[in-house]
Amino acid sequence: MNNISGISGTSTAELLKQKDRIEESSGGVDFAQHLKTALGEENARQITAEQAVGDMASGQVKDLHQAALAISKAETSMKLMLEIRNKALSAYKEIGRTQL
Repeated sequence: MNNISGISGTSTAELLKQKDRIEESSGGVDFAQHLKTALGEENARQITAEQAVGDMASGQVKDLHQAALAISKAETSMKLMLEIRNKALSAYKEIGRTQL
């Protein structure tokens, strides 16, 4: 029982140093850049799926399995993006309800 150490406070200077180290290790890419990249990738998946559906409708599909995979990937990633959007909106609304 005597081996338990007390809780020590962290100074603002130490927190700023930790923040700088984290930014340096992550390359300084901010959330907006990550979001923009993810949206670009999602858009590419949707375009690929659209092309696959068009090829299937016109009978030009070469590999039905690959077309089905592209459509499935686009659907799954769209569901994920919608859930992320819903969570972000929920967090935004919760912050708006916070009383200062």
